[in-house]
Amino acid sequence: MSSLVSLIKGERTLETVYKALDSLGNLKYLTKDIERVLIKVNFISTKTYETGVTTDPLVVEAIIHKFKEFVDEIYVVESNATMTNANKAFEKTGMKQICRRNNVPFINLSKEKEKVKLRVPEPEVLKTITVPKIVLNSALISAAKLKTHSETGVTLGMKNMFGILPEKWKFRYHLLGISKVVVDINSIIKPKLAVIDGFYALEGPGPTSGSPVKMNTIIAGEDVVATDAVACYIMGIDPNEIYHIKRAYEKGFGEMRLNKIKIVGAKIEEVQRKFRRR
Repeated sequence: MSSLVSLIKGERTLETVYKALDSLGNLKYLTKDIERVLIKVNFISTKTYETGVTTDPLVVEAIIHKFKEFVDEIYVVESNATMTNANKAFEKTGMKQICRRNNVPFINLSKEKEKVKLRVPEPEVLKTITVPKIVLNSALISAAKLKTHSETGVTLGMKNMFGILPEKWKFRYHLLGISKVVVDINSIIKPKLAVIDGFYALEGPGPTSGSPVKMNTIIAGEDVVATDAVACYIMGIDPNEIYHIKRAYEKGFGEMRLNKIKIVGAKIEEVQRKFRRR
């Protein structure tokens, strides 16, 4: 696993996202011996990208363009949330148009009939998790949003994987401790790549409330822990304060120490902004 993180400051264009991805080198090997690519977006709401709440369709389109060079099967995926139907969000957020334009299907993971139960080694709270079968033998890309979260502190590449769970009513996971659940999910279903959409970010009591912040920033990396840690520093947040990031580092899932992460592109100081968390 590489702890190379791309940090690109630029206008909201496909070229800015391309630059972030290209800075990581040739990504073709991420799809070696893998049948398909699943781009996991954040559809916790039907709000559009400029609110800072949901994944920007333009970011997803850039990812599609890059991975179409390597693989035939690409899907955009999300599950229903307690507050939102993923199919409705797919339409309302503008994601439907870019998927149609690029001939990429959308899969609501809550509707998938074939599921598998996976054992979690050394679990935080979940001994097993049940996920749609399609996530296996797929290269998962976490197309996350740069934003704060009232329960987990931040919602970035790792937290975005929470939506792999197909249940609509996910409240029981909150009762168990959602940060611990996020660690358990990432222990067995790791994204091959994290791309954090910071064109418009969100500060305040996220994941759906708060205020949008125009950051014009894309953060990307194969090490989701390192990518999330860099995103935290950009928001003026110490990743040591974020349970799921710190615990993932302690368990060896990725790097968190800034002096061990190679950042290409902009410097953190050039884009850093103290995010309001309440």
